[in-house]
Amino acid sequence: MRKNKLPFSKFLLIGLAYFFAILVLILPIATVFIEAFAHGIDGYVKALQDKDTLSAVWLTIKVALIAVPVNTLFGLIAAFTLTRFEFPGKNTIITILDSPFAVSPVISGLIFLLIFGRQGWLGETLMEYDIKVVFNTPGLVIATIFITLPFVARELIPLMQSQGKEEEEAGILLGASLFQTIRKIILPNIKWGLMYGIILCNARAMGEFGAVSVLSGHIRGKTNTLPLQIEMLYNEYNSVGAFSAATLLVFLSLLTLVLKIFLEKNIRVK
Repeated sequence: MRKNKLPFSKFLLIGLAYFFAILVLILPIATVFIEAFAHGIDGYVKALQDKDTLSAVWLTIKVALIAVPVNTLFGLIAAFTLTRFEFPGKNTIITILDSPFAVSPVISGLIFLLIFGRQGWLGETLMEYDIKVVFNTPGLVIATIFITLPFVARELIPLMQSQGKEEEEAGILLGASLFQTIRKIILPNIKWGLMYGIILCNARAMGEFGAVSVLSGHIRGKTNTLPLQIEMLYNEYNSVGAFSAATLLVFLSLLTLVLKIFLEKNIRVK
């Protein structure tokens, strides 16, 4: 009787997995493209050529181009420090590193607003030097850096812990400098994990909504990133424009997924 029940349970679980995948993933993605092409290809192309949408795309790319390298460098330094040295407060740093996962992005945006806003802690000082952070690109960059802070470090820490430091110590004993050790030993060993973390960091940076929404001010053509532009278009009942812009994020998600699968295979091989 067990042999008869096992295939049924197996196919039932597989069927449920496919059902929820279609319900939660496939149908929403299909709906995005159906709405985007509701007025045909010409309507889709025209929606993507809107100057405010193009400005939002460029701003999203610009913010990611700043935030991702910063967090990549931070992730490398943090992972190396936390896996190679013992020091007081190490667990505290790890906790702080994970804080963006625990704190709501909206709350993060409000915190930065209290720090850099006109009535904030640094508001008067910034106004004195005519530095605009809130409702400007620097505010979006700061919020994005905070939200995406853990991704690279969190991918590298377990990888570097599992690899150990014997090769690095051997290289140093043979006369290699710190730079040579990093370039010839550390980076080759962590390159796939590093790329994996960068891809996840970039995907989150381009799709971030909550924190940047608080700090952007929703200024059309100036501080709207792509997710904020999609929300604004949808609230204006421009569904074709909103869903056309949303397809760009869908393409980014699919590309991220493909690269993620490729890198996971290489990490397992290594």
